[in-house]
Amino acid sequence: MPGSTKLRFASLHDVELCSHAATGERAAFGELVRRHGSAVRALLRRMGAQSSEADDVAQDAFLTAFERIAEFRGEGTFAGWVKRIAARAYLRRLQREKKLGVFASETIENEATGEATGDADAAIDLDGALKALSAAERLCVSLCFGAGLSHAEAAESLNLPLGTVKSHVKRGLEKLRARLAPGGGVGVEGRRGNG
Repeated sequence: MPGSTKLRFASLHDVELCSHAATGERAAFGELVRRHGSAVRALLRRMGAQSSEADDVAQDAFLTAFERIAEFRGEGTFAGWVKRIAARAYLRRLQREKKLGVFASETIENEATGEATGDADAAIDLDGALKALSAAERLCVSLCFGAGLSHAEAAESLNLPLGTVKSHVKRGLEKLRARLAPGGGVGVEGRRGNG
């Protein structure tokens, strides 16, 4: 019997699973976690979390999502909704651990010295390319393009001026274009900011 329930939920759309989960159907929410857990953890690692930390924050995000599942109305994707929850949870963790203040001061130092991180000869993959960005650029790009936050939402979450976030996103995308498509910068072409 439990196997048939699992099969039934595996064929449902995320919105339908959310409806079942809102009525207390844990197996339906389990299917949502199975579908989207690795993407949430990947986003957190791209934002700078270590693997174990990404696992912890993702678990907390899914618990929060389960508790607030009735708030999900299907206006966007469930994946986007839970990624925003996870991104904000990670930022709160950084603030609690006083790492966000270090991030902000590192941002100012890097801008003042013109310091860039990364090596253009490194392997060409998204994770490697993101690691080549400064911490500020990586976090802003991940929030705006990975978690789906607008520039204004990212600025509010990071407690940074809107213009600073937009600059980090712009520079980060330029570096990603150059790194992922060195022959002409086509890799992330056409993608515009969302704020």
